[in-house]
Amino acid sequence: MSNWPDRRLLDLLGIQLPILQAPMAGASGSAMAIAVARAGGLGALPCAMLTGEQVRGEIEVFRAACPGLPLNLNFFCHQPPAPDPEREGRWKQALKRYYTEVGADFDAPTPVSNRAPFDEQSCQLVEDVRPEVVSFHFGLPDAALLQRVKATGAKVLSSATTVEEAVWLQAHGCDAIIAMGVEAGGHRGMFLSDDITTQIGTFALVPQVADAVQLPVIAAGGIADHRGLIAALALGASAVQIGTAYLFCPESRVSPAHRHALATAAASDTALTNLFTGRPARGINNRIMRELGPMSDLAPRFPLAGGALMPLRAITDPQGNADFSNLWAGQALRLGKQLPAEQLTREIARQALARVGC
Repeated sequence: MSNWPDRRLLDLLGIQLPILQAPMAGASGSAMAIAVARAGGLGALPCAMLTGEQVRGEIEVFRAACPGLPLNLNFFCHQPPAPDPEREGRWKQALKRYYTEVGADFDAPTPVSNRAPFDEQSCQLVEDVRPEVVSFHFGLPDAALLQRVKATGAKVLSSATTVEEAVWLQAHGCDAIIAMGVEAGGHRGMFLSDDITTQIGTFALVPQVADAVQLPVIAAGGIADHRGLIAALALGASAVQIGTAYLFCPESRVSPAHRHALATAAASDTALTNLFTGRPARGINNRIMRELGPMSDLAPRFPLAGGALMPLRAITDPQGNADFSNLWAGQALRLGKQLPAEQLTREIARQALARVGC
């Protein structure tokens, strides 16, 4: 499968198919990355919720299974928030009735919900393991750290949710840009603004980003089959990044409750919510989103909002109850198929090539 109309990203990243696996923290790992890489796409390892030792272990598994194939390590670039006990207290108070209902100890200290931002330790890890690709969410790290990443030879990707963010990423050293439409599941990659009204759909975003930058563009959001790939290429993208469709694959690490929600939720039953982490992210509606509203001014800043939910989840998750758990998914969830990730990747590419006539 070498006759793609736009080879810029294929040649840049050393892949055969214009398909990137979204690095979905908590939901994907080395098994998913291996499957996608073997098909000819770019596999990814999400690092924000892993220790350095865990990342190294996942990389070892990938390298043993896929010698010579490129790998993407993904990191968050948020600024850790200053503690705000008053806001955190108001948020926990809003959840008190749920503590009473499930029998959680409301007076116990609130656990800390953490997502590690890219820092000196992360940079040293990249310098040691030398991945072919490093991608970032929520912008880019400090310029000095970014230069060290680029000095390893790694190609740098990051997500843009607006044209302005895409232009900023080009100016600050990205090698390719992920144009993330509002349809996408999981956390919005927004970083120049926290105004959710700036977020637009993939079909509107991708061609505008392609016109505004000189870098290869990767379309993300609402793409789950060959039709989405064909459309993205027609809009000026060089490749696509797929997330939700891979959650249906056996390599996915989602919980049984999350997998059930993916299989049964209506196509219209997702929303942007900040309840689970403090940042807007798209997921399947559940009880807490419906009762509190998906967006709340009470939720502490990312990633602290999740702390007060942890005691509730500790009781309900083992019961298969997803009332208080994030069920990340994009708007194309009804296009998901129960296929192994390698087969899904090859099938999307095969059908797209057959349609575009290359």
